[in-house]
Amino acid sequence: MTMHPDGVQVRVKDALARLPGPAGERFVEMLATESLSLELYAPRGTDPQSPHDRDEVYLVIEGRGDFICGGTRYVFGPGDVLFVPAGVVHRFEHFGDDFQVWVIFVGVTRVV
Repeated sequence: MTMHPDGVQVRVKDALARLPGPAGERFVEMLATESLSLELYAPRGTDPQSPHDRDEVYLVIEGRGDFICGGTRYVFGPGDVLFVPAGVVHRFEHFGDDFQVWVIFVGVTRVV
């Protein structure tokens, strides 16, 4: 991450270099403020997520597959944007080892 007086630059290659994490984590937080968190998420095999307490936006960098959000299935690919309200069950399925997404958590933590 490069700090600038007016903002921050975050690069995919820098985030990928930090994966997997020390305990095998497949996500890394690259930026955090009071109302926003930016992570790179690159699961392998399965997606073990559970609902989160903040709204989130996924920006697909690489890979294709299915995204299940609530009871709806979406086919996704590079460049797609996916939104999940806080508390909604969601997961990625049928993705390969090239799968990478930016995850932006927005807003304040909610009780879900």
